[in-house]
Amino acid sequence: MRILIRPRLPVIALLLLAPSIPELLTGSTPISNVVFNPLGFLVGFPLDIILYGFGALLIREYVVAYDKGWASVLLLGAAYGIAEEGFEVHTFFTPPGHTVGALGVYGHAFGVNWLWALVLTVFHATYSIALPILLTNLWFPQVKRARWFDRGAIGLLAFGYIAEVVVFGFLVGYGPSPAVLAFFIGVVVLLVALAFRAPRDLLSLRSGPRTIGPNAVVALGAVEFSAYTVVLFFSSSWLIPAVGATVFYVLANAAVLFVILRSIGREDLERSEFFFAVGMFAPLVAWDVILEFFVPGILLVTAFFIYLLYRLNRTLKARATVARVPVGAASPPLLGT
Repeated sequence: MRILIRPRLPVIALLLLAPSIPELLTGSTPISNVVFNPLGFLVGFPLDIILYGFGALLIREYVVAYDKGWASVLLLGAAYGIAEEGFEVHTFFTPPGHTVGALGVYGHAFGVNWLWALVLTVFHATYSIALPILLTNLWFPQVKRARWFDRGAIGLLAFGYIAEVVVFGFLVGYGPSPAVLAFFIGVVVLLVALAFRAPRDLLSLRSGPRTIGPNAVVALGAVEFSAYTVVLFFSSSWLIPAVGATVFYVLANAAVLFVILRSIGREDLERSEFFFAVGMFAPLVAWDVILEFFVPGILLVTAFFIYLLYRLNRTLKARATVARVPVGAASPPLLGT
């Protein structure tokens, strides 16, 4: 069993980014546990790495091995979200007051929190899987289309991931009925099958430059989590029926995809991807500063990710500058000329 790339920084980056964004940055796993509950953190965060990190690595390897694109990443990310929230921690089925709040009633039917299931499936597909892979690709473009593991290592990753989902699925309460479980297993099988059949260019961008400015790309990146917060507001106020909130959420995300495909070209793509990533982080940063300001350590995590984006921005600018310099332009003049 071997890691096929040297150095192994891309593997470590994705392994840590995948759990850190949805857990540490949102406050779901408070970084203050390092001080106030060190044993809990030393047990819990490695389990998060096995769940999120192994899941992201497996999806990334699948996409590279079968020469797939972002459509397959998102489809497999959605399957991942169902496995985590439905099969492992069972939040799809918990009553109100157990993590899901009002979404245990608003959009609940037949023992399933349907609206919660929708928004968490999309959240994990985008924030737990796609965003960490995107950031890792931007940091390490030289290995983004290369295999990182041999078959033995892939088997070990798969075993660790599946074992955690299955074991915790048995330990956690509020499990689904056999019929509901069979339904969600069928959905996961369908998503995996679609990911396998989806051509690499299914969500490919048009050729040419970007036709919208950087601020607009940032705004597009902010839509998904912003729409999620609006759904939370609807669920607490009951201003519109749950079906209306579902339609709003689906249309908001579909609109983002439509604008991306029409307005962002393959020219200067790394910068466009960076701006979109900044937009995805923006509402999370606002969430931490406004709503979780008093959570110990949350601003430290927020500052770290802001610094990470700052460093990535400088790296991309330096890379673009080198790419624009003609071959030989920086060479010293020949003696005697």
